[in-house]
Amino acid sequence: MTQPVIHILNGPNLNLLGHREPEIYGHQTLEDIARDCAALGHELGLETHLLQSNHEGALVDMIQAARGVAQGIIINPAAYTHTSVAILDALAAFEGPVIEVHLSNIYKREAFRHHSYISARADAVIAGCGGQGYLLALRRMAVLVA
Repeated sequence: MTQPVIHILNGPNLNLLGHREPEIYGHQTLEDIARDCAALGHELGLETHLLQSNHEGALVDMIQAARGVAQGIIINPAAYTHTSVAILDALAAFEGPVIEVHLSNIYKREAFRHHSYISARADAVIAGCGGQGYLLALRRMAVLVA
């Protein structure tokens, strides 16, 4: 029996985690998060693939490529959360569960960050838990794809 595959997609500027505004986003790097997700995924019987792009179209391509390959998507669309109907439409064509993750609590920040296009498709939203939010999402995803 093969393990369920979970794609963990990350949007713009998340490649700078640990260096960019650590007072907001923390000191963990994206590599740290990838390592932690792989370890927890192994414990939960999930295969994880963490990807990142600064480009909206590349994220749409990643979501489309996940169709028929991944059983679930965890996505931190970063700034595209608040602007991208294209990412929402791509997620709508994905048949498995989707969990939206944000490192910071977007509802404690600027008003424009309070609206998420992605939430309309997400089965769950986790915000304000820092890098631990990805691990919480993986735990929930394990239940959703079981």
